[in-house]
Amino acid sequence: MTESATDTTPDHKLGSGPGRVLVWFYGVFTVAAASRSMVQTVLDFGKAPLAYVLSAIAACVYGFITYSLVRGGEKARRAALVCCAAELLFVLIVGTWTLADASAFPDATVWSDYGMGYLFIPVILPILGMLWLRRAKR
Repeated sequence: MTESATDTTPDHKLGSGPGRVLVWFYGVFTVAAASRSMVQTVLDFGKAPLAYVLSAIAACVYGFITYSLVRGGEKARRAALVCCAAELLFVLIVGTWTLADASAFPDATVWSDYGMGYLFIPVILPILGMLWLRRAKR
């Protein structure tokens, strides 16, 4: 390899080491949230459209973070960091909203009750993601 070729490769892989665990969790949550929202939308969209749309948004956010972690590089790291912060904000807003006004959510979302239906992983995952992404910065 030439010296210039080595300079263009990223110094770190976001999806390696602890990042690999994040990739796995975000991948699983992408599939879980997407599957949940698709099934609920097809079967009973009129029951709780807000909840089902929020689950679809969660799936998109999870998918983008998964992609960014696998892709690696500084631009992907920054994009994933912004998405993790937005995800945490969404979890906190929706979690608080579901506790304050349960009638607004006749059915749960991935982020309902701060992710209690998913063992609180939706509120823990973006925090761990941000910690990893900040640590991975060089």
